[in-house]
Amino acid sequence: MSAAAATIPAVGRTRISLPALAASSVVLVTTAAVFVFFIAPNDANQGFSQRIFYFHVSIAITAYACFAGAAWQAFRHLWKHDPRSDLQSYVCVHQGLIFGTLVLLTGSIWAKISWGHWWLWSEDQLVLFLVLFLFYCAYFMLRFSVDPGPQRANLSAVYALFGVVLIPVSFAAIRLAKNLIHPVVFTLHGPRFGGWILVTYCISQAAMLVLAYTLYRLELSGKRLDGRLRELREVPV
Repeated sequence: MSAAAATIPAVGRTRISLPALAASSVVLVTTAAVFVFFIAPNDANQGFSQRIFYFHVSIAITAYACFAGAAWQAFRHLWKHDPRSDLQSYVCVHQGLIFGTLVLLTGSIWAKISWGHWWLWSEDQLVLFLVLFLFYCAYFMLRFSVDPGPQRANLSAVYALFGVVLIPVSFAAIRLAKNLIHPVVFTLHGPRFGGWILVTYCISQAAMLVLAYTLYRLELSGKRLDGRLRELREVPV
């Protein structure tokens, strides 16, 4: 077994077990769905369709968190040359793209129902998130165009680290928008809503973050196990 693999801790050696995380995800997602569809009131302007807001915004912030996590692990790889950080950064990017896809999907549905458009190329906030999404899609093209090894890990880390610059740009575009195709729900003075709407959003956000972390841990465990099995097959008998 290689020295790099030896430095990777056992999959189960974590503070929170995967079964516990999975159970927490099921409970939180179920609770969020109950609050979204049965407890939160209808919006005065958009009616029932506004309920997609709870998922869309929560998923978007979760995608940002995944990409930020990828940048942090990339920084750790370049700083400490920890072989675990390269894999962790890769998995964060993958999870970020999964949630990014859901952002584009839920956003398009919400926009069509509420404003009559699936997509508007004239809207900077929409285009900038798409640029962010495509930037991280290209991460995989870069990563798998280079043979496994230190060079691929370093190039991937630099790419993921530079990508984090697009996160505040995409987030700020929503605040700087001149129209309401993408409403601003959080300001410097706090959220523009309260009561059951705020409670429902907080539960939905917690559910998406825990779900993302559960999927991250699950994928990370699978890839570590796959790496160990690959190394065992390479050991001469």
